[in-house]
Amino acid sequence: MLAATIAAAAAFLGAHYGAPVMLFALLLGMAFNFLHEDGPCRAGIDFASKFVLRLGVGLLGARIALDDLAMIGLSGASVLVGLIGVTIASGFVIAPLFRRQWRFALLTGGAVAICGASAALAIAAVIPHNDKTERNTLFTVMAVTALSTLAMVGYPLLFQTLGFSELHQGFLIGATIHDVAQVVGAGFSVSDTAGEMATITKLFRVAMLPVVLVAIVLVLRATGTAASAGKIPLLPWFMVLFLALVILASVVTLPQPLVAQIDTVSRACLITAIAALGVKTSLKALTAVGGGHLAIVVIETLVLLGVAMTAMVWLDLL
Repeated sequence: MLAATIAAAAAFLGAHYGAPVMLFALLLGMAFNFLHEDGPCRAGIDFASKFVLRLGVGLLGARIALDDLAMIGLSGASVLVGLIGVTIASGFVIAPLFRRQWRFALLTGGAVAICGASAALAIAAVIPHNDKTERNTLFTVMAVTALSTLAMVGYPLLFQTLGFSELHQGFLIGATIHDVAQVVGAGFSVSDTAGEMATITKLFRVAMLPVVLVAIVLVLRATGTAASAGKIPLLPWFMVLFLALVILASVVTLPQPLVAQIDTVSRACLITAIAALGVKTSLKALTAVGGGHLAIVVIETLVLLGVAMTAMVWLDLL
């Protein structure tokens, strides 16, 4: 109830002030950290940060249909897969330079490469935890949300200045901005054509989430990175739900009001989970992460942007 109340307050503030709801949920949640330390709220907050989080990620599949993804084409799909791989790999190259561990590299690289906060939460759900996992997850969500908001304003101006067509701008917006909401906002600020292409491109990146999660689990099992790696299911239940909804949406034309309702429930679950993570994390712990954390996320974002624009120019996509 505490996490849901904070989520509702964050949604209200986001709707009235035009700011990212996820950011409000994080900040409001951290103000109630004392309720997680000891008391009757602890079990509920843990439930919201785990089960409710996984349910929200699983329900994301309802918005994806394979027919829509096919509009990108083979070359576009290949580039997007390559961008995801390069961005995640860049995290493993950059993180050691700032004395950060592989968990943080994977968390931030996956969040930047795939779908921002949702990807960060999903990846955190399958990697072996340590005492810094929740703090790093919260920081990653905050960082990618803030960078997405900046990109929503700056990227359309950058792409227009560089002379990209509306279709190319839509593809680049969908391929480089982290969160879905900001992709839609940036794409349709250019034109309807750009907005539709941006949305489809972004949905392809979201559809890659279960593929990346399975790859992570396989690598953890093969390398024996953690003693708990063998206990992680190859395909967690929330990813099974995700894929089932993708298949359902591809085989049957779901009523748009139903899709909208599922999307609303998914978003509510994710905001509630973020609020719960906020409650579990103290502001003191978050400020102790240092500038290296932020530098890694910013560099990964710039790598994704640079490689995407280079691919667009050299390969003459679309």
